Amino acid sequence: MTRRTRQAMLTLLLVAVSAIWLLPIVWTILVSFRPATEPIVSGRIWFGSTLTLENYATAFRIAPFGTYYLNTLLIAFGILAAQLVTITLAGYAFARFEFRGRDLLFALLLLQILIPSAALIIPNYATIRTLGLFDTQLAIMLPYCGSAFGTFLMRQTFKSVPRDLDDAARMDGANWLQVLRFVYLPAGTASLVAFALASITFHWNEFLWPLVVTNSERTRPLTVGLAVFTQLGELGAQWPLVTAATLIVAGPLFVFFLIFQRQFINSFVRSGLK
Repeated sequence: MTRRTRQAMLTLLLVAVSAIWLLPIVWTILVSFRPATEPIVSGRIWFGSTLTLENYATAFRIAPFGTYYLNTLLIAFGILAAQLVTITLAGYAFARFEFRGRDLLFALLLLQILIPSAALIIPNYATIRTLGLFDTQLAIMLPYCGSAFGTFLMRQTFKSVPRDLDDAARMDGANWLQVLRFVYLPAGTASLVAFALASITFHWNEFLWPLVVTNSERTRPLTVGLAVFTQLGELGAQWPLVTAATLIVAGPLFVFFLIFQRQFINSFVRSGLK
């Protein structure tokens, strides 16, 4: 088998996998333009008799998506702002400071990665109730202000910075904060960008924890608001309406990725993530 043949077979395999991956997305888009009065039955699962935007208009009438978008943006970027501060400072401390119990503390921190977030819902909920934060955006944000994965990522990034640069900056009179600002942060930009993209995506799609700690439309993010559309029909979900609402929720992230896909991929490559 020649090299060109192997490459052609690999390309065909990748095309086939891509087509399989795209099928649910294409189905979702097509059904969202299907008239809501036409049932999805065998033989007619792709196209309706006409294309209509009524499902999108109905979705905006049923749910206050403007409020949901504002809540989601506040939550996702509020969490990210807190995380960028905490993981940068913690990563720098674990990478360059010498203190008693550092390795043990770092090992305990990494253990958090092994604990599923669902297992912490009850103690976190009790804490939120005790603090009087139930049904607020802060209640959704508070458990995520730190990140064990982010701390690990920044520690590994900062450890790759040559010590000579650190020593040279200190000889010039820089304190630890100035060393972090002018020596380590420029080297860690790619890792911070990679983490930021992953964090925004995760918290934009987070459902279970916001569902537990919110109880009103004024604090619900998009994912919790989307659940309303699965409960509208007496005989089950109205799929044209559900798919339209789903695209309203997921569309901004999809467009964001298409615009910044090159930066997205490059940031992960530079940060060493696999």
